[in-house]
Amino acid sequence: MSRKEQQAAASDKGSLSYRDAGVDIEAGDALVEAIKPLAKATVRPGVIGGLGGFGALFDLKAAGFADPVLVSTTDGVGTKLKIAIETGLHDTVGIDLVAMCVNDLVVQGAEPLFFLDYFATGKLSVAQARAVIGGIANGCRQAGCALVGGETAEMPGLYDTGDYDLAGFSVGAAERGFLLPRAVATGDHVLGLASQGLHSNGFSLVRRVMTISALSWNDPAPFAPGQTMGQAFMTPTRIYVRSVLALHRAGLLKAAAHITGGGLSGNLPRVLPAGTAAALTPTWPVPAIFGWLAHTGSISAEEMLRVFNCGVGMALVVSDPDAATRLLEQHGESVSRIGVITAADGQAGVQIALPVGWPALGPVT
Repeated sequence: MSRKEQQAAASDKGSLSYRDAGVDIEAGDALVEAIKPLAKATVRPGVIGGLGGFGALFDLKAAGFADPVLVSTTDGVGTKLKIAIETGLHDTVGIDLVAMCVNDLVVQGAEPLFFLDYFATGKLSVAQARAVIGGIANGCRQAGCALVGGETAEMPGLYDTGDYDLAGFSVGAAERGFLLPRAVATGDHVLGLASQGLHSNGFSLVRRVMTISALSWNDPAPFAPGQTMGQAFMTPTRIYVRSVLALHRAGLLKAAAHITGGGLSGNLPRVLPAGTAAALTPTWPVPAIFGWLAHTGSISAEEMLRVFNCGVGMALVVSDPDAATRLLEQHGESVSRIGVITAADGQAGVQIALPVGWPALGPVT
């Protein structure tokens, strides 16, 4: 067949488009228009311009900084996304995404300034993506940072229909000399701020326990009256930015640790100096969701503490626990005194004195 005949045959069949290959440019444009009001609602001093540029601009001087140090973080949501996809509950994983980033900023004494997201999917659903990004905007409002941009990638063949992945990126700033941790010493106290449940860690183990339980995500949660299993496990990560910044700006905070994967023993030593240890007494309230997991999956207390936050989403080191507790409670936090800083040999560590039967991980009735 001659080239002319080949061209004529192609014309008869109709030319290929990007949509034929599985990518819908119009849907992407519709999503951008749908999320512009969400991003606009997060604008704060320092933001220059809006969505649509090749990059986002931010003016540190307009944000009130004189001699700032920038702090940046990135994170995802992990396999909690599988539950969002299986339940159709997409409006809170965006909060998780923001929380996992901004909580890591504030423990270094930084104020979150702006946030960008990466949303990747096999076939773009504007409604699904808008729900996810709506959650991101919600999280940004809670943290006081601006949603200044992001990227939506439609990649047929890489993701199954309905599946998606998320990543987040946040930048914060602190005045030079105002970073954390600082001057942690023996005799200081450790406070625990209550979590809202599992937050965004350990969901591969959660999904394994769900298989053992033979429950579905639509079944009533035995540990959370009025909620389904899916709703209970999709409770978003608590954002601690405003309360922890207030404590820091009041001069009452020496160190802070965001309790994510690795639990207290894996995260608290990251902000303690060598030659010290956090001696913890686990008397804080443990949400019933952890008891259900431990009982149903026959998970030891040690493994629960290693994988999950077990009720403490943020650990703070202070020298005046009374004043710190009062301020934190004024900002809506539930605070427990969970330990003290002691002298120890070698690298920083955590010592947890587990009482018999700890925590409240027995059968849920």
